[in-house]
Amino acid sequence: MEWLFSTSLFLSLISLSADGGSPGMTDPSALRADLRFALETIERQHPDLTHSVKTSELERQALRIDRQLDHPMGQAEAWANLAELNPLLADGHLFIGLPDWRARSEEKVGSGVGLFPFEINLDRKGYPVITAALGGSASPLEGRRILRIEGRDARAVARSLMARTHGDTPAFRKALLAQRWWLWFATLYGTPQSYTLVLDSGKRPVIADAAHSLPAILRRDASFERLFICQINPDRSAKLTVSSFVWADKERFFSFTRDCFSRMKAAGSDRLLIDVSQNGGGDDDMWKDGILRYIATRPYKQGSTYTKREKSGEKVTGTITSWTQPVEGEPLHFAGKVEVLIGPSTYSSAVLFSNVVRDYRFGTLVGTGGAARTRQSGGVQSIKLPNTGLVLSYPRFVLDPPSGSQAPMYLQPAAPAH
Repeated sequence: MEWLFSTSLFLSLISLSADGGSPGMTDPSALRADLRFALETIERQHPDLTHSVKTSELERQALRIDRQLDHPMGQAEAWANLAELNPLLADGHLFIGLPDWRARSEEKVGSGVGLFPFEINLDRKGYPVITAALGGSASPLEGRRILRIEGRDARAVARSLMARTHGDTPAFRKALLAQRWWLWFATLYGTPQSYTLVLDSGKRPVIADAAHSLPAILRRDASFERLFICQINPDRSAKLTVSSFVWADKERFFSFTRDCFSRMKAAGSDRLLIDVSQNGGGDDDMWKDGILRYIATRPYKQGSTYTKREKSGEKVTGTITSWTQPVEGEPLHFAGKVEVLIGPSTYSSAVLFSNVVRDYRFGTLVGTGGAARTRQSGGVQSIKLPNTGLVLSYPRFVLDPPSGSQAPMYLQPAAPAH
């Protein structure tokens, strides 16, 4: 990028004032410095930027955003501008985000700040559709399409939020926006005490009070029982839902999966569905020691070739040479049919898990694909932008699937047998 400054100027940005002359505001020169800081960091630290974006396109978008940074901004407005890079970066691990958004959201709810009152999905026409009350409890408005929000066209609102959402593909970004609609709506449009909504088939607007409950994604991620579910069905088939590969007490997770496979053995299960359709990733040992221990039938590698950025800044390429061996004589080994359910929210380590299952034929992928690359970035690092306090996240490596092939480009279910 020709307009990016040299590394010699990198540290000088940190000394710029972030208050723009008034509390909580960042002046235009400091805003532009944060934009340059982000781009300089991406250029120096990303292992292979062409994995997701053309440099020329990124430069054009950055110049457009730079022109918008022409007045003092608070953090929310700064994010609304700088985050317009996110869709173009086209990687769920590469984006400009809000700092500590989970903890801050919990604090806001705890202090009485209300949020958008519904969980939503986005339909094919781009309308938000109510799926539940915020937090996941049932709503009598479930299934209703929202046409207008506070006088704004609801599709225009969705497009505006999508224009700041990160992720590999539009399908991935659409699923992520649905999870975090309440967060990004509040950041862009504020938190009124009530919302006037126009719904489909409605003769008059609906006025809904702001919600003071935790959103479903925060409730789920804080609950072991919501993230991890083992179900033995009346026909003796089993379903193992693993909605994350993150849990602080890993031994609890390993004990859970061991118990699940023990229950399968006792029930004589011969079919297993492993649901990672809502799994955004985490640590590889969770699926290696917690799942593949019981279904792997031969040695495997989590990937093949890689490009990596060392801490020194050196860019290296190589091949994974170490193999993970199946556990000989595992008494709970499952020898039945295995299917892995994927979806638009399957990402990061969950994609690596799915790649391994597919490439080593430990099972068959089913569900919905086309959202995440099979060639995954990882080793995510985060750094605060010095003036706005926003967070830049970026990967340190890009890893090819075990097969070594980048086809299919996006994770897909297996083709139906003919």
